[in-house]
Amino acid sequence: MKKGIIGKKIGMTQIFDEVGNVIPVTIIEAGPCYVAQKKTVEKDGYDAVQLGFQDAKEKHMTKPELGHFAKAGVSAKKHLKEFRLDDCSAINVGDVITADTFAAGDKVDVTGITKGRGYTGVVKRWNHHMLRATHGTGPIHRQPGSMGVIDPARIFKNKKMPGQYGNEQVTVLNLKVVKIDAEKNLIAIKGAIPGAKDGIVFIRDSVKA
Repeated sequence: MKKGIIGKKIGMTQIFDEVGNVIPVTIIEAGPCYVAQKKTVEKDGYDAVQLGFQDAKEKHMTKPELGHFAKAGVSAKKHLKEFRLDDCSAINVGDVITADTFAAGDKVDVTGITKGRGYTGVVKRWNHHMLRATHGTGPIHRQPGSMGVIDPARIFKNKKMPGQYGNEQVTVLNLKVVKIDAEKNLIAIKGAIPGAKDGIVFIRDSVKA
């Protein structure tokens, strides 16, 4: 990985390219992020930088967290994320990473937490087929039906069952950066990304591009 940044999902909109094609994009407020820690191969065994995003109130932080930021000379931040880099020799503690780290046309991977939908059934959670919507089935049209067999008389592990749906970390690969607004720290990425509005996302250059 060569670069990465922390951002906040603003929402979706659409923009037009040079020939008038409509492009659906997600707007992300990316940065400014501050380098709170730098790790090197000599000291830690790998190259990485730890970025902080969004100012936090000191009363909401623990003393070790405040000491960590004070050592770096950075104000307390709400969100910390470590990005492993191929080479971080040009980056120092206290540096500011902004949206113009990326450019239009770059391919990126975006990681976020999906919307939490609570406890849901198999039809919504796994797109199961519904039971017959006719007489004799009773009020169980959205139930999964038979789940096991006679021998062994149990349900196997990993069977798709009702349960918690959403609120999990998901990464979408190979998305295209359509536009950068460096003054407002905005990045427009083609397509949808995980999470609700105002959700925190992590953007890095694509590993498969």
